[in-house]
Amino acid sequence: MKIRTLTILSLALTTLGAWGKTYTLTSPDGQTVVTVDDSQNLTWAVDNGRTQVLLPSAIGMTMSDGKHYGTGVKVVGTKTGQDKDCRSMTLRCTGDYNVEFRAYNGAACYRFVNITPKQVNVVDERAEFRFAADYEAFIPYVNDNRAGERYCYSFESYYDEQRLSEMFPDSLAITPLAATLPEGKRAVIMEANQLDYPGMFLKKGEGHSLVAEFAPYPLEEAVNKQASLNLVPTKRADYIARVTGRKFFPWRVVAISTHDTDLLTCDIATKLGPKSRLKDTAWIKPGKVAWDWWNNWNLSGVDFPAGMNTDTYRYYIDFAAANGLEYIIIDEGWSNPEDLLDTSIAIDLPALVGYAADKGVGIILWSSWRNLVQRGPEKMEEVMAHYAKLGIKGFKVDFFDRDDQRVMESACEVAECAARHRLVLDYHGMKPSGLQLAYPNILNFEGVKGLENSKWEPRSDHGPLHDQPRYDCTIPYLRMLPGPLDYTPGAMSNATRDQFFGNNNHPMSQGTRVHQMAMYTIFHAPLQMLADSPTMYMKNQPCTDFIAAVPTVWDETVAIDGRMGDYVVMARRKGDTWWVAAMGDWQPRDITIDLSRLHKVGTKAVVFEDGINADREATDYKRTEKTLRPGEKLTVHLAPGGGWTARIVK
Repeated sequence: MKIRTLTILSLALTTLGAWGKTYTLTSPDGQTVVTVDDSQNLTWAVDNGRTQVLLPSAIGMTMSDGKHYGTGVKVVGTKTGQDKDCRSMTLRCTGDYNVEFRAYNGAACYRFVNITPKQVNVVDERAEFRFAADYEAFIPYVNDNRAGERYCYSFESYYDEQRLSEMFPDSLAITPLAATLPEGKRAVIMEANQLDYPGMFLKKGEGHSLVAEFAPYPLEEAVNKQASLNLVPTKRADYIARVTGRKFFPWRVVAISTHDTDLLTCDIATKLGPKSRLKDTAWIKPGKVAWDWWNNWNLSGVDFPAGMNTDTYRYYIDFAAANGLEYIIIDEGWSNPEDLLDTSIAIDLPALVGYAADKGVGIILWSSWRNLVQRGPEKMEEVMAHYAKLGIKGFKVDFFDRDDQRVMESACEVAECAARHRLVLDYHGMKPSGLQLAYPNILNFEGVKGLENSKWEPRSDHGPLHDQPRYDCTIPYLRMLPGPLDYTPGAMSNATRDQFFGNNNHPMSQGTRVHQMAMYTIFHAPLQMLADSPTMYMKNQPCTDFIAAVPTVWDETVAIDGRMGDYVVMARRKGDTWWVAAMGDWQPRDITIDLSRLHKVGTKAVVFEDGINADREATDYKRTEKTLRPGEKLTVHLAPGGGWTARIVK
């Protein structure tokens, strides 16, 4: 057999006779190696140092015109490139498609590119992720489907920690999903730049593998009878997407960490994401929000009945203004759900907007996705124009609960319409996918088992059914990878494991007070909620002063220490001020916070830490002001479900 080897930049091409070739792509640091084989069916494999990350895994697409991308491959040309972040390779294939591969320091990815000018449907996509052994994994399963429809889901999942062989074969999982590799490395399967294409679910494959599944295109929909908030497909097509002309499909990504902290600052989703489609973004204002729904309007010491009425929201506006919060949200109930222009008689919205404007506070309104789009684009335009003219600053759009192609296209249309009227958005029932990069007026996404779940959390014999503090210490490594999350932190009612119980009308959080306070630094959320009531915050003003001052966008982030699921220590900088925070699971632990990791950190610190009795009274905390030594290493104790946080200035 004749062998030829050609090296161009990072690309090594080895000819293997008439049956195919292998192509090797290496990251700038030489550690991540992508090997592509086009012997009849296209596969890719990924190594990191001495570790096999992915064994040869099949990739491909089936098109409605009978073409099979990735099957019977004939490569007619290659193109390579490099920059400071990655090295790239494009295979030009017969059959009107290309395949692009990239190797980053700590990540590898590929995507298909359709180059035919005609309209075609994607019947299916094959994405396989084969592992070398039966690894432990963090698996976020789909559950609580809307009306039982397989692909209608809120994208909120706790993590089942089990081996790949133990995965439930009939269940789907969402991304990101992590597998634990040898030498303590992690492989995180995710996607990027998914704007107008269905999202990737994962399920158990043959051997120790994961395979992708995609929601078919919806042909008919009906209102969910259990709650009029969702549109649920009742008939789906025999294809997953419609494509007109040249199309870059989403990236299929494996992020690789040598230490778990690598994932805390991994920006692969941003690197692979789209460019902004908005020319003017100066009007977009991130910030913090006084929110009504979680705390159930639990106000005391007032002279009006609390609820969905003008007096209540004047009170929330006063609280926001007094504490420097940029917004309030008026959640569900302010309008007729079937007509957003028909407002509740109990709410004088024009008066509230004027009152808020005088105090420098903006108002954001809640709507379900169905309510906003059900009467067509002209009605949505009318709604957005009306409320923008009134002075409303944005919408929290809820209950998408799908990411098939129709919904993803609609999410783009909503964002475009909102941007025309200078309205910011908060998307719920959806995970970030690159939309926030294309439309920066989308400030946040839910797609997380946030604080609201404490309202209905059941108990088992050993305490809460779900281990929320462990989940809290997992999502910074996984859920935050694709983008921001609307966890809605800030509970001032806090409980130990044995004291916690779900209570819709008077909710509490699992873990300590400072565990909640640490979230404001650790969780990335350009639109960040204060979920508890003004009454509770005023009763706990030192804590309120601290969290109200935490920025929501940052100049620098440093991952200091942590282990997925166990604990996390992060620092973020805004200007000359560093904010440092730590959170732990139910296991008490002592950790070291090395301030020498921080660039030009100051010496004057305001510190909140778990109180000496926080293990039995979770609201117990200690506030201190101290002078730090340059490069000091702090020894910190975290109570069960505990936290620690500090603001450090020069």
